[in-house]
Amino acid sequence: MKTRRSVRKFKPDMPSHEALEKIIEAGLYAASGKGLQSSMIVAITDKTLRDRLMEMNRVIGGWAEGFDPFFGAPAVLLVLADKSSANHVYDGSLTMGNMMLAAHALGLGSCWINRAREEFDSDEGKEILRALGIKGDWEGIGHCIVGIPDGDLPEAKPRKEGRVVWVE
Repeated sequence: MKTRRSVRKFKPDMPSHEALEKIIEAGLYAASGKGLQSSMIVAITDKTLRDRLMEMNRVIGGWAEGFDPFFGAPAVLLVLADKSSANHVYDGSLTMGNMMLAAHALGLGSCWINRAREEFDSDEGKEILRALGIKGDWEGIGHCIVGIPDGDLPEAKPRKEGRVVWVE
């Protein structure tokens, strides 16, 4: 866990299906409030859908045309969470964390990319879910982009002091 870093430069090669399944399995075993398992993972390896989501994300983020907020990662593990669960954001966040750690354990890079909430609150995002056969009221929690890192992992920043208070 101490060596996992967010990767923002990927090779174009797709990770193996087996590796992605292991990462997804780690996400499915994340803790969840009341054991409700309110999160869902949409595994996107289809380039057309990946690029459509990337473009939606770019526009929401306000970046110039041609910028890729998914940093070239070929796989996107989209985490959605059922809005009817009081803990849905926390459940989805734990799913994301588990998947990022699993990707690192398998020698792959990952990064949490925000703006999924805005994407799937939009009419276009809701239409994408309908087209995928996903019913219900889902909140986009994040995109876990996954791929083979292109270069060395970034160095860890020093940990801030004063972030732990012991009460004994």
